[in-house]
Amino acid sequence: GDERSRESPAPAEAQMQAGAEGGGRVNRCCWKCSVAQLKKIFWGVAVVLGVCSSWSGSTQLAKLTFKKFDAPFTLTWFATNWNFLFFPLYYLGHVFKSAEKQSPKQRYRECCRFFGDNGLTLKVFFTKAAPFGVLWTLTNYLYLHAIKKINTTDVSVLFCCNKAFVFLLSWIVLRDRFMGVRIVAAIFAIAGIVMMTYADGFHSHSVIGIALVVGSASMSALYKVLFKLLLGSAKFGEAALFLSVLAVFNVLFVTCIPVILYFTKVEYWSSFDIIPWGNLCGFSILLLTFNILLNFGIAITYPTLISLGIVLSVPVNAVVDHYTSEIVFNSVRVIAIIIIGLGFLLLLLPEEWDVWVIKLLTRLKVRKKEEIPEGNGDIASGLPNKSRRTRPSMSS
Repeated sequence: GDERSRESPAPAEAQMQAGAEGGGRVNRCCWKCSVAQLKKIFWGVAVVLGVCSSWSGSTQLAKLTFKKFDAPFTLTWFATNWNFLFFPLYYLGHVFKSAEKQSPKQRYRECCRFFGDNGLTLKVFFTKAAPFGVLWTLTNYLYLHAIKKINTTDVSVLFCCNKAFVFLLSWIVLRDRFMGVRIVAAIFAIAGIVMMTYADGFHSHSVIGIALVVGSASMSALYKVLFKLLLGSAKFGEAALFLSVLAVFNVLFVTCIPVILYFTKVEYWSSFDIIPWGNLCGFSILLLTFNILLNFGIAITYPTLISLGIVLSVPVNAVVDHYTSEIVFNSVRVIAIIIIGLGFLLLLLPEEWDVWVIKLLTRLKVRKKEEIPEGNGDIASGLPNKSRRTRPSMSS
């Protein structure tokens, strides 16, 4: 009996040991989950700051560039050519991170399956890549052309309406789920556009600039919805290859337009020495960084945090405009900025947010109901004790 007790613990002790081991495993799992979530939030903050700084920095640098180099389409063409670096940068990340390393040719062929069974053929290039190249060019050109007309604060806040346009187009074209809160967000976006136009007194200069930004946001929304409709969802390598293909389309078929604009003196400069190459390269690098974080930041953090970086660029541009330009922040402009920002934040709510809210409210109600009977029980149990204590005194 002594040997058995030494070899095997008692049932109660065994249960306590098992419970301790189970509790240790749960604590380890909780610790791992919390550390992973903290890492994801940390990287999310870093990505948010990167998106905010790159987007606001590119906008301000474009405004500064137009003071010396008034050629928005040439700047769009020059910056789009830098998209060719997407696939090489992705392949470098694949070499450093992946356990099974592939040659560039093998990786290229595997990513080409995104375009179909036959890969990237000439027909696929013109039917699936060329339309997106046109939309990409229009989005950036209209955005840059609007910066010439109005201040960067209005441009950045109005471009946030593209998320509302994406929802409306997805609801109409893709038959996405109807959500009342997103309809409210779309109404906020439209109301903000009208108020932003009213803030400057409906001058032709500001109306044209606002129309250009709204057109840019519409082209961006059309790009995203058509991508889902025609190509579906893309992995990181496939998205990198697709963006590099857009740069190839830009070089082959869009190069002629800046040349025509130069010789027709629509976008003319006297000599190549006056071109601010530093501003052009800086703008292109910032825009490339913004698109990299926007497309590949999902791998390290939450998509909602990435979208917050675009909203945070609005106050950054507002502070810069306050010290560098003659912008007037009247009550109408401030209300318009708040309304559009609120609409953008409403669009970030997940599809099942109403279910989560209902579950949270029901849990709160259940807790309140559980607390009330416990309180009543304490009061009821206290009354007999008092009566017991008072009875001997009455008899005496």
